[in-house]
Amino acid sequence: MARITLRQLLDHAAERDYGVPAFNINNMEQGLAILQAAQACDAPVILQASRGARSYAGDIMLSKMMEALEAMFPAIPLCIHQDHGNNVATCMTAIQHGFTSVMMDGSLKEDAKTPADYAYNAGITAEVARLAHMVGASVEGELGCLGSLETGKGEAEDGHGFEGALDRAMLLTDPDEAERFVAETKVDALAIALGTSHGAYKFSRKPTGDILAMDVIERIHARLPNTHIVMHGSSSVPEEWQEIFNAHGGEMRETYGVPVEEIVKGIRMGVRKVNIDTDLRLAAAAEFRRIAVTKPDEFDPRKFLKPSMDAMASICRARFEAFGTAGQASQIKPIPMADMAKRYSSGALDPRSATLAAA
Repeated sequence: MARITLRQLLDHAAERDYGVPAFNINNMEQGLAILQAAQACDAPVILQASRGARSYAGDIMLSKMMEALEAMFPAIPLCIHQDHGNNVATCMTAIQHGFTSVMMDGSLKEDAKTPADYAYNAGITAEVARLAHMVGASVEGELGCLGSLETGKGEAEDGHGFEGALDRAMLLTDPDEAERFVAETKVDALAIALGTSHGAYKFSRKPTGDILAMDVIERIHARLPNTHIVMHGSSSVPEEWQEIFNAHGGEMRETYGVPVEEIVKGIRMGVRKVNIDTDLRLAAAAEFRRIAVTKPDEFDPRKFLKPSMDAMASICRARFEAFGTAGQASQIKPIPMADMAKRYSSGALDPRSATLAAA
């Protein structure tokens, strides 16, 4: 099956009221684990590569790996997404290497550390959307800074995250600004700030409304019912994997992620894309530690990697089932990017008023 754009996939999800987990990858093992789970569940997939992943594996290796996964799992619609692009060049080179979707995160300036003002964010995001839509690629923007409502701080992910502390207003997306931002930029999806953050240490306690502002989703969706909302920093940091990690020499301090039931609630409110990275890292690292401790004579990397792949796949399957993604892959017929470009140029895909079904 051909690659799919984020816009087509999220339109399908909106029409059928489900969410799509977006998993970050850096290597073959992660890619295989995610696609094996998707095949078992008949689920479409969003594979994300950050700037850090592109630096780690290299663009050629990543692009060839995506080609291999596409060939190995031909029945699975596959969206390949640039996560947290920091400038126009990052986004355009991703498209040149076969990505079907890019995120321009103008909430921070190009250094990926300094909070940007609205004018900068809207201007650079609109330019990326203009260029990407010319070739049919999708664009995700971000409004508001991803960070903790408990501390005002944000965790850096692959070098992306603000420094210092911000006030609560900067850590929550304003619905009025969101409506204006989508109108000015024409993004296909909007990542919003509601108290989630990158990494494992999201909350010091089980999150409630004062530190995880799910009501922001509802208010933005009411203003922008046809714009796809994205939850970043939405790993659940499963307690059982924390326990395995710590039982075998790890020292992860007590932490709480975003509960799956809260994400499901968000999907009912209009969330269509859910970013997940830490969960897979944690499960893989826990299995590495378990093998190292229980089989101290083992030195074959495959004996470490295969259990880690199984652990990652188990999380992926659980998320596909919980988010309603399971069973959807076979219902999607990918639209070529050239055809998507024509629809953008005709104005048929204004993110405020149309989905593919209506275009």
